[in-house]
Amino acid sequence: MSERLATLGADESGLLSRRGMFWLTGAGLSLIAVCYGLARFAYGLFLPVFRAEFGLDAATAGAIASGAYASYCVAIVASTMMTPRYGGRALAVAAGGIASAGTLMIAAAPNALVLAVGVVLAGASTGLASPPLAHAVAHTVAATQRNRAQTVINAGTGLGVAIAGPIALLTLEHWRTAWLVFSILCALVTVWAAIAVPIASAQAGGDRGLRHVLPHPLLPAESGRLIAAAAMMGIASAAVWTFGRDILVTEGQLSEHASTIAWIVLGVFGIAGAVTGDLAGRFGIARSWTVIMLTMAAATALMALFPGNIPTAWMASAVFGAAYIGGTGLLLIWGTRAYVETPASGVGLAFLVIALGQAAAAPVIGAVAEVTSSKTAFITAALMAVIGCLIRPQVTVSTRGRL
Repeated sequence: MSERLATLGADESGLLSRRGMFWLTGAGLSLIAVCYGLARFAYGLFLPVFRAEFGLDAATAGAIASGAYASYCVAIVASTMMTPRYGGRALAVAAGGIASAGTLMIAAAPNALVLAVGVVLAGASTGLASPPLAHAVAHTVAATQRNRAQTVINAGTGLGVAIAGPIALLTLEHWRTAWLVFSILCALVTVWAAIAVPIASAQAGGDRGLRHVLPHPLLPAESGRLIAAAAMMGIASAAVWTFGRDILVTEGQLSEHASTIAWIVLGVFGIAGAVTGDLAGRFGIARSWTVIMLTMAAATALMALFPGNIPTAWMASAVFGAAYIGGTGLLLIWGTRAYVETPASGVGLAFLVIALGQAAAAPVIGAVAEVTSSKTAFITAALMAVIGCLIRPQVTVSTRGRL
């Protein structure tokens, strides 16, 4: 035990040293970046070329995205239940491995069916990634640094999206090369996670039965608000994540470069979500949540109303990226506060419901766009964000990470 802790820069209490915390945070940030930014959300970035290559209509494209969200839901339930039993490292490595396989399948896809399978497999990696990292941070990082470490890792989504954009620009028409590069990056980060993420098993040497896998109580008092808020974020965000670049190209007539830069800007500003932990400690989750959801609503509406105006499209992308990553960071903190004893359960529940909302909304948005217009579909999503801002948490978070 002491040798393993020493390798990770930890003391005998199991808490990581400052160096060990940075090493874990860096690996976690990178794993979230490749799983979310590349394996999952890059589908939206490449949707225009996928539609042209495989003859996909909007409804089919939305259904494929919904499949990825559905696989995410299955994976996050499995990850939430298995993390306390097997520890953070095993599940983190599994997430990276599945991301590598899914992106490689997309790169080699000969038809729409194989593409869909690859997208669904890649989407599952994100479900596996978040709970073990939250679990590892909660059990090995000092209380004064946990909120910051959690939200920095969560901001990896923005980093991954920011990386995907330049790769797409460099590869231009050769989208298969881009996805091959994604697969290689996923594999490299998986190796890093295998080295840096501690096992952090809460039941090491103890009873590993079902009663230690499921949280108790299963649904604490705050979970109802957490579920409702996460669902509204998932529903409201599905339009931009699935059809954001597509609306800029088809409705706004933006060039490949201009629309891809919008995606890069979304990711770069999404990294700003890393400060969510500090903001929540300073202003409280409730106030921060209201502002973030209203901001996301405004960004979604702007993208729909002015898709052909490059400065506005880029600004809307930037604002959406910062708001979405910030919002998921708040839900992450909210979940760990609602499930103090089993933080992976709180994070898993919140992120599961986000994905369920996205899975339900993506095909509906595609269908609404087909029947009416993309603008109407996006405005509807923006209204969902406005409704979501009214669901305010009751938990509070201090800068020391206590209730």
